[in-house]
Amino acid sequence: MLTKKLSESKILWLSFTATVLITLAFPVITLQLGLVLLDGISDPSEARAAISSMTVYQRHFHIWITATLDVAYPAAYGALFIGSAYRFFPSKGLLLSLPALLCIPVDLGEGAVQVLALMGALDLINLKAFLTPLKLLLFVSGFLITVAGWIKWAINRESRGQVP
Repeated sequence: MLTKKLSESKILWLSFTATVLITLAFPVITLQLGLVLLDGISDPSEARAAISSMTVYQRHFHIWITATLDVAYPAAYGALFIGSAYRFFPSKGLLLSLPALLCIPVDLGEGAVQVLALMGALDLINLKAFLTPLKLLLFVSGFLITVAGWIKWAINRESRGQVP
């Protein structure tokens, strides 16, 4: 089963590493390009203003970032959050993995809305008023569950005398 595989130590560490590297890549790339990412903008008028202020070069790079990093990111953090929920809270894994399971399609949907707007193909930016806050809520929930699981693991490890 996929959840069993995601909860294996090797996969957890791999997804943790991927999540951290992609998280760090976003500000590095955006600073280099002088680009404002639409992912943090939920107000449709602000998103439209940000897009209209971008150069063609910045729009192309934003599309590239959204179609690559912002697709890989939900896969990485999703694997980490879901795997952690099942690993550290086995009896409640399904319930505690729901925020991450729901966040992945919401994040990808938000990215699709942004790419369409950046391409000038279709303006569905009004959906960001719903998608962006929902994505943030689900992401933070999954993150907090993951942190709680790792803290639980560290406390249990220490109490068994397995301190590194």
